[in-house]
Amino acid sequence: MDRIIEQSKWKKYRPIALLALTAGVIIIALVLSAQGGDTLKIDNRRIAISTVEKGDFQEFIPLSGTVVPIKTYYLDAIEGGRVESRYMEAGTYVKKGDKIISLANTNLLLDIMYREAELFQQSNNLRNTKLAMQQNRLSIQSQLLDLNYQILQSKRVFERNARLAEKEMISGEEYESSRDDYQYLIKKRVLTLQSFEQDSIYREVQVQQLESGLARMQDNMEIVKQNLDNLVITAPVSGQLTSLNAEIGEAKVRGERLGQIDILDGFKVSTPVDEHFITRVQLNQLGHFSISSNEYTIRLTKIYPEVVNGQFRIELEFDEAEPEDIRRGQTLHMRLELGNSEQAILLTRGGFFQDTGGQWVYVLDEGGESASKRVIKLGRQNQDFYEVLEGLEPGDKVITSSYRQFGDYEQLFFKNES
Repeated sequence: MDRIIEQSKWKKYRPIALLALTAGVIIIALVLSAQGGDTLKIDNRRIAISTVEKGDFQEFIPLSGTVVPIKTYYLDAIEGGRVESRYMEAGTYVKKGDKIISLANTNLLLDIMYREAELFQQSNNLRNTKLAMQQNRLSIQSQLLDLNYQILQSKRVFERNARLAEKEMISGEEYESSRDDYQYLIKKRVLTLQSFEQDSIYREVQVQQLESGLARMQDNMEIVKQNLDNLVITAPVSGQLTSLNAEIGEAKVRGERLGQIDILDGFKVSTPVDEHFITRVQLNQLGHFSISSNEYTIRLTKIYPEVVNGQFRIELEFDEAEPEDIRRGQTLHMRLELGNSEQAILLTRGGFFQDTGGQWVYVLDEGGESASKRVIKLGRQNQDFYEVLEGLEPGDKVITSSYRQFGDYEQLFFKNES
């Protein structure tokens, strides 16, 4: 009797197990592919490939400058005051000496009046001192005249008594009295002369001091009067009054900027520069810009070393004739040369630098079917190229587009997708 053999359970579920195993392998492969590995296939039509070459390298920095007048004169309030009159409007052409605005300052007027009173008093003191000197001189001269007369009379008496005393015709007391009178008058004359000399010296010093003080006061008065004249703001040069910040009745303090006058005979370019280049920017460096398909050269003529908000400012003037269609306030996009042109190995700029920091690149193999990582070292850069210091040679082909989609693969294989 035949026995029914039961089918094995493994054979029954084997197709299902094989299907599950296959699915697991596929999932694991996908996971490994997503996590990265040694190689990756990419479409070479979606990347940028550049050839390393050797050529002239000119380092420059891109700048955006503003066209400004070649010379600008600022109008500042030398003396503060209230705006009393406004003779010109912004935008008008002014000639040298034209009145622009006038200020009123009551305190300055009172100061002038006070100084004038002091000057008048000092002048009177000097006049009175000179008059006293003259009167004292006349008084001393009168005293000397009397003394000389008295001395002459006393001398005659003394000499006559001396002759009489020799003949014993007068007493000794009378002789000695005439002698003493004569000697007293002689000594008195000497003292009077000394007193006159000392008083003259004192008076001369006093006059010199008064004259010096009077001169200083007169100089101060002239300065104060100049300040009074400075209340009227006039044009220092002929040009265009491009700005005027003064309204009738408005109070202005000393040193406040009131406006500016531009000389329109020529233009220059003013531009900020990142402080990173402050040690590399030098006078007479050249810049280049284009207007209407024409190339122009501009030369650095002034550097302002003060750094504000991470930038310092420079000024450049046109090396040759100015462009005919240039206008004040126009923005120019320039390239400022930072050194002389030199031979170097050049790599075209691209998005790879943001992903690798310029430390490595993907370099194509000889057949051009794959690319591998290679460590490099870059130096200077300009708007078009990086200077290659190590790792690349002329003729090498490098992927220069962004590496963001490549992950961390060591090698890339190219495939063409139709």
